[in-house]
Amino acid sequence: VAGLGNYGLRGTRHSVGMEVLDQLAQQLAVAEGWRVDKRCCADVALATAHGLELVLLKPRRFMNLNGLSVASAAEIYSLGPEDIYLVHDDLDKALGKVAIKLGGSARGHNGVQSCISALQSNEMTRLRIGIGRP
Repeated sequence: VAGLGNYGLRGTRHSVGMEVLDQLAQQLAVAEGWRVDKRCCADVALATAHGLELVLLKPRRFMNLNGLSVASAAEIYSLGPEDIYLVHDDLDKALGKVAIKLGGSARGHNGVQSCISALQSNEMTRLRIGIGRP
C-alpha cells in the first residue's frame, strides 16, 4: 500500500496519500514501526491485517518521482502491479469523497503516472481521496 505525495511537503492536500497511511499504520498498531529503507528511498512499515501481510510505503521523493520508490519496493518484496494499492489525492472528487479505481489511466495524476511508467503497468488498484478544487 503506497501513499503517494510530496514527502518534503507533508500536511498539504497533495500529500493526503501519506496522511492516510499514517492513520492506517496507527489502526494496525505499527505507527512506531516506520523505518527508512534506502533501497527504495521510502519510509516502510510492515503490518498484518485480516491474515494478509502488508508493506506500507511512503516514498521519500516528490510526487512525480514516487513511482521509482514503488517499483523498487515491488522488486524488493516480490510484488506484481496487481498486488499494489496506490492511495492518492483526486482533484476531481469533492473534499472527503473516496473511490476505488481498478487499473486504467492515470487521469492526469503525476504520481500515478510515475508508478505506471516505473512498473510498466497500469494494473494497480487506486484509492482516490477527494481534495476538491481550490
